[in-house]
Amino acid sequence: MDIMQDLEFRELVYQVTDEKELRDRLNAGPITLYIGFDPTADSLHVGSLLPIIALRRFQMAGHLPIALVGGGTGLIGDPSGKTSERGLNPKELVEEWSGKIRKQLERFLDFDSKTNPARMDNNYRWLGNLEVIEFLRDIGKYFPVGYMLSKESVKARLETGITYTEFSYMILQSYDFLKLNEFYNCELQAGGSDQWGNITAGIDLIRRVANRKAYGITFPLVTKSDGTKFGKTEAGTIWLDSDKTSPYEFFQFWINTDDRDVIKFIKYFTFLSREQIMELEEQVKNDPGKREAQRVLAREVTQLVHGREALNRAEKISQALFYGNLRDLTEEEIEEGFRDVPSMTVQEKEISLVDLLVSSGLSSSRRQAREDIRNRAVYINDELSDDTNRVLVHADRLWGGKYTIIRRGKKKYFLVKWLV
Repeated sequence: MDIMQDLEFRELVYQVTDEKELRDRLNAGPITLYIGFDPTADSLHVGSLLPIIALRRFQMAGHLPIALVGGGTGLIGDPSGKTSERGLNPKELVEEWSGKIRKQLERFLDFDSKTNPARMDNNYRWLGNLEVIEFLRDIGKYFPVGYMLSKESVKARLETGITYTEFSYMILQSYDFLKLNEFYNCELQAGGSDQWGNITAGIDLIRRVANRKAYGITFPLVTKSDGTKFGKTEAGTIWLDSDKTSPYEFFQFWINTDDRDVIKFIKYFTFLSREQIMELEEQVKNDPGKREAQRVLAREVTQLVHGREALNRAEKISQALFYGNLRDLTEEEIEEGFRDVPSMTVQEKEISLVDLLVSSGLSSSRRQAREDIRNRAVYINDELSDDTNRVLVHADRLWGGKYTIIRRGKKKYFLVKWLV
């Protein structure tokens, strides 16, 4: 596979240093490359998926990927793409997060390949024991202040303010590239387009210190056509950790992709072939209402991140919610599918439906609640309920007697949790 041709088809090449030379180098044989992931939380999020998948693409093309966990740089904070200073996290917390992120990254790369195994490293290994004076004398001298100020990641922060702590981040990331070049003959660094200044600074450092050739490539930052931020929903950030974002919520995030973005995201986040993607593109043009491309995208990415079993569960929950098969779900599936649905705990053994609709906020008043019931807009456990005098009793509690699901209209759900 020609990795550059594949990246170009997928519109993933944003910036590249010495493009012809890099193409020639890639065609000459396997290259070692790296991408860094700073532990700024206890999980990576979907914004990290593009570079993770890029490492996998390079490995599938026969190259040697390194996933670098930023246990050292994570203690400093990258100013790139930020408008204000990050809060500094304690060393113990960053160390804990580094371990969790390492486990997440291990899911996506093949560390046991007989031909081109992936590697994992943590930059705290060489940054944690640096001597300040020695580092400033041996490395800092290669970074003129004017040169650093010209980099976009720094320049963009001069008006809002940047401390020396974050100002030094570029030097540390450059040093990472130098050390990986020294340890593993790493010749290529990749990352998002906001990393361009840090990447080119590392290339310059390798040339000055080691007199070696190195390369850089960046991917576009992921944007959405409607102007909202990619990776965010009303419920919050979409995480790769299933405890923070359930596979069902993850699946729904991709299902809800705008028609204007779906082919771009299929190119970015899946390994479908050119022919498969072009066929889906035709379907979006000719029959957008079918939303087949969104289903393919959601299936591919959910299986990649969470596995086949979790994908099957997410699809089952989706089918039940949208086609009225709630009783087919297990207790665990109800808990996953309704994690972010409004809920309330009921202590009484019985409660009138009218009172419940008002207490839950599904109806604005008792009068409105009765009207909703008479208008056949209220469902209990997926069964129509048009009795304004109905009282919910023990028989209405399903899933081990723990839950009752109320629906008003087509999509407005509410979860009643009974004290068992």
